[in-house]
Amino acid sequence: MADKQPQLNGAYYGPMVPPTEAPPRQQHPHRGRRCCCCLFSFFWKLVLAIVIFLVLVFLIFWAVVQPRAFRIHVTDAHLTQFNYTAATNTLAYNLVLNFTARNPNKKLNIYYDQVEAHASYDGVRFNSTDVITWRNAFRQYTKTTDTMRAVFSGQRVMVLDDEQVVDFEGDKKRGVFDIDVRLNFRFRYRLGDVIGDDSKAKAKCELEVPLTSRANNGVTVFLPTGCDVHF
Repeated sequence: MADKQPQLNGAYYGPMVPPTEAPPRQQHPHRGRRCCCCLFSFFWKLVLAIVIFLVLVFLIFWAVVQPRAFRIHVTDAHLTQFNYTAATNTLAYNLVLNFTARNPNKKLNIYYDQVEAHASYDGVRFNSTDVITWRNAFRQYTKTTDTMRAVFSGQRVMVLDDEQVVDFEGDKKRGVFDIDVRLNFRFRYRLGDVIGDDSKAKAKCELEVPLTSRANNGVTVFLPTGCDVHF
């Protein structure tokens, strides 16, 4: 009768078997770099979309509103005094200018908040005056024309060199003086109930102004002159 093998009851009393360690997980150094590239691409596309949207809004606004610069003309000029004394370098003057301001826009009103005028002769400024202040600021409606007036009167110490004095004497003989006037504007546009921010513009008027006494004798008269407006 064969020997019987001893039956095991399932319990194991041998030495402990160490647990099997999981292999280390591989690192992916490029994954973080990919995330940064994705974020950069997203923000770049977002910025590009915003820029395109703003450009489209501007083009639509321009096509609908069609904003145009106002137009300035000097319609009349009265020069009753313009005498220069070389001994004292003093200029005595009395000049009155009448302007027209034209709003050519179909949808935009204009608020003229402030207008300053600076007059010069042969490159030398001799007077400045306020044309529009808060006291007489006004709103100009679409397709309308309004008037302004600038008055330059007084005496000014103005040093002219020999060449400028010769030019002055020549203008005095012919009775017409080349006077430049620069206008500085502070204004606002209005579209419906929306009023824009303060804006600035400049206008330069190159005038040939006759003495009033000479003009009355039929020698020459002032011709209405347009001004160059720059924003």
